[in-house]
Amino acid sequence: MDITFGAKGADITDRFRAYAQEKLTKVTQLLPRATALDVKLTRHAEAHSATVGGRVEITVHGPGSIIRAESDGPDKYMAFDSAFHRIMERARRVHDKRHDHSARRRTPLREAAANGFEQVAITPADPAVVEAVSTGAIPTVESGPEHEAETSWSPVVIRQKRFPSKKMSVRDAVDQMELVGHPFYLFVDEATGDCAVVYRRKGWSYGVITLDDTISQPTEVDTGEERAAS
Repeated sequence: MDITFGAKGADITDRFRAYAQEKLTKVTQLLPRATALDVKLTRHAEAHSATVGGRVEITVHGPGSIIRAESDGPDKYMAFDSAFHRIMERARRVHDKRHDHSARRRTPLREAAANGFEQVAITPADPAVVEAVSTGAIPTVESGPEHEAETSWSPVVIRQKRFPSKKMSVRDAVDQMELVGHPFYLFVDEATGDCAVVYRRKGWSYGVITLDDTISQPTEVDTGEERAAS
């Protein structure tokens, strides 16, 4: 695995690089399929602030998921150790989950096709639709400059990101949120097909938000039982 070091307002010394590389070998042992690992060191600009010292961010890139952790500390070694502890917890979660999935029986493609893809939750496309797309019978709509909205200047900076939609359970969405260290995670609920957001509440409780165009006021859905998530 390639380990890349970056710094902002700080220097990456050979001693720190060797220290980090030695510890990060444990991550590669847990996640042998990971493709890259980034370590970013940032020095706090305000020397007399409460967060004097630096911040270390560790990001592990792998097939299907990204694991990320960051931590502040009075020096770069303490900040790295704290971030490393968090990344190891999330790496173990991914390792245990993949190990559990590998024990399940995989359905061969020929068998899945013979059963209409019922076991793998795939709906085959209508042959007529495939033919229409290949021949150009289905018209395509192209956007031009006349369809683009004018962008007005604003002092508020809004970052926009687009991600491929993924169907998953609420439990898997909570796992992904914890792996990237974010307070929320956007996904498509495989049980309902609706776009949903899971978010972290106090303690070990989580919440789920969905949209419903049939209601006019926010309501709390009573499922009759608490939905547990790891």
